[in-house]
Amino acid sequence: MRKIVIGFATAVLLATAALAQDDTAVLNFIVIRDYSGKPIRNASVVMHPVEKNGKQSKGGLQIKTDADGKASFDGVPYGKLRVQVLASGFQTFGNDYAIDRPAVEITVKMKRPVGQYSIYEDHPEEKKDEPEPQKPPDKDSKDKPQ
Repeated sequence: MRKIVIGFATAVLLATAALAQDDTAVLNFIVIRDYSGKPIRNASVVMHPVEKNGKQSKGGLQIKTDADGKASFDGVPYGKLRVQVLASGFQTFGNDYAIDRPAVEITVKMKRPVGQYSIYEDHPEEKKDEPEPQKPPDKDSKDKPQ
């Protein structure tokens, strides 16, 4: 009986040690409007692991935000993670994050879409590539052709 108790205690200790070395994190997302700070409900938060060469790994996970613009996921392994957030009526957000702590909070400020650039519209803020008019040389100029 004593051997069974010692064996059980050893198994519990080993399981506890294995769980303590588990390098996973809890991610807490808050998705808000950039211009007002109000939460965005039902936004899609897509997570993809990123390999050491910077390429996105296959697979991934998608979660949705609640009425308060919050979503969380437990069990994300340490390393680089690509996060994309999509919400109707807003620009798509994307960024890579280094997950290296047990709890990470990520706040995403979503922006409204901007107008599409058109070459057929006037853009007064841009400088035109028009050549400057040539002035005829002065009569008293030293740079006269000889």
